[in-house]
Amino acid sequence: MAIHKLTPRKVATAGPGKYEDGGGLRLVVSKSGAKKWVLRFTLNGRRREMGLGSYPDVSLADARLKASECRLQASSGIDPIEVRRIEQETVPTFTTCAARYIRAHRRGWKNAKHARQWVSTLQTYVRPVIGSKPVDAITTEDILAILSPIWTNKTETAKRVQGRMENVLDYAAAHKYRDSLNPARWRGHLNKLLPKPSRVREVNHHPAMPHAEVPAFMAELSQKENVSAMALQFLILTATRTNEVLNANWDEIDLEGAVWTIPAARMKARREHRVPLSDAVIEILSALPRIEGNPYVFPGSQHGRPLSNMSLLQLMRGMGYGINGARGDYVPHGFRSSFRDWSGEVSSFPRDVAEMALAHVIENKVEAAYRRGDLFAKRRKMMQEWANYVTSQQADIIPINKQARTS
Repeated sequence: MAIHKLTPRKVATAGPGKYEDGGGLRLVVSKSGAKKWVLRFTLNGRRREMGLGSYPDVSLADARLKASECRLQASSGIDPIEVRRIEQETVPTFTTCAARYIRAHRRGWKNAKHARQWVSTLQTYVRPVIGSKPVDAITTEDILAILSPIWTNKTETAKRVQGRMENVLDYAAAHKYRDSLNPARWRGHLNKLLPKPSRVREVNHHPAMPHAEVPAFMAELSQKENVSAMALQFLILTATRTNEVLNANWDEIDLEGAVWTIPAARMKARREHRVPLSDAVIEILSALPRIEGNPYVFPGSQHGRPLSNMSLLQLMRGMGYGINGARGDYVPHGFRSSFRDWSGEVSSFPRDVAEMALAHVIENKVEAAYRRGDLFAKRRKMMQEWANYVTSQQADIIPINKQARTS
């Protein structure tokens, strides 16, 4: 029997009637235009029919996935209608509800890594305390038992855990597994019991090189003829994050306008960020090879791929830096702090210009409301001054031969 006869466009534009996708799955469109999915199957010689949800709440892909699961159950002699009834009547544990939430939302997340982080944080911090507890029995005391031990020393992680628990318990309430009073809700509840995350200072940030040592480090770095070294110089000069640099595409770079536009999808705050490019950055970009079939500014050894996310860390380790390094425990991400310290201690630029340069989210809602634009002209001057400062001991950039090996 042929399956997958429908297309997303056909489903979206279908008029009143019944449309077969195959394998017993059909789309039913009423005269009013309402659309729903129906699965017909055979169990113990009897024809059965069950609804799989309405469109567009349930997409064509989701309907096919549900239909496949139900057909598998029926072929094993299990009634999928009865399975659904039992699932709806039984209050799930937090772990079960979290798994359902992740399954329902993972297609909307930006990448697979995000889904893995969801699972990892819940397994590490949440499951040992409330994983086996029915969602309707979870209390504020349970939530505080999870968050309090990590709120001051792992604040960023703790806030993510809180947000994920809040989402799962909201999901549970929407499915009527518990009441709508969410014990993990921040606004109006936990914010009365825990200090605001922005006011909690974590002790162990990424180790940062003192800004006064950066010019000598850049001079040493400029003598290395490999893509990793140029990528690290680029990172320091632009005060951006490692992943933003390594995944930079040539089509994001405007050499003539001296600006790098990082799309929202690659930014931590999910907002487009424009980076003004100093003369030193333009010099680096002009010296880099452009490899056919590889869109990345800093190409890796694998065809069509960027440098690995360990390349800059390994480069610094080779120079004697990193955890237990003979020359210091500094890491690539720490150069953002070096830049921030320079901006506050050496430069005369206002704090908000530096915060914009670092693409930090403005936590003060009043300040955010009154601020207009991205201070690009001021940031351009600032980034040029920063470049002048860190390259004061540096020789000219040596172009990399297109056949040079990356490291």
